[in-house]
Amino acid sequence: MKQQAQGISSGMYRYMHRCESGVNIHDVFVERSAFRVLFSYVGVMCLLANVSHTLLSKESLCLGSFWSVPFSAIVAKCLQYKPVKKESLVIMPAFGIQLEQHFWSGRVDRKFVPISKILQPVLNECVTPVTCYWSLALLLRDEDETMLVFQNLHPPVKLLLPIWKALCAFTNSGSIGPSVVLQQDDLHNHVDGDGAVDS
Repeated sequence: MKQQAQGISSGMYRYMHRCESGVNIHDVFVERSAFRVLFSYVGVMCLLANVSHTLLSKESLCLGSFWSVPFSAIVAKCLQYKPVKKESLVIMPAFGIQLEQHFWSGRVDRKFVPISKILQPVLNECVTPVTCYWSLALLLRDEDETMLVFQNLHPPVKLLLPIWKALCAFTNSGSIGPSVVLQQDDLHNHVDGDGAVDS
């Protein structure tokens, strides 16, 4: 039995939830930007041109050539386009969860986590020297580190909150009901304007 998909959009990410044959599927899509893809290729071309020029020039290597190659590599890395189309969390009652990464090339990576291994889902705020973002992770039995649900994507907290609530309901009872999925107006009651989560 297939249930109608529900979704939320925020910036470059789009969240969709659907139920198929008793399995709950939570998808986070990344909106493909042609501008960013173009800049990714331009960054790689600049790196290749700079390295080729440095290696093929007849003049001797100088200080200028040593800093230009790492600088070009950093620029190319910053402009790099992530090839992930979407990441999915599939909740299979009585079995566990499956984490999926779907790439633009068509490749799909899957990882299964049995329900007996999941202790609790956690919603983390990750702070780095450059940025701050939210992540959804799983505390696993007999593991020293948490497992990120979304390995490559960093969706905003308003997209992670319904997934976190569904995981909490699943891990507490071993199954999930349709009432766990948040409605759009209920979501705004839990997330304020700056992205902080209210209890």
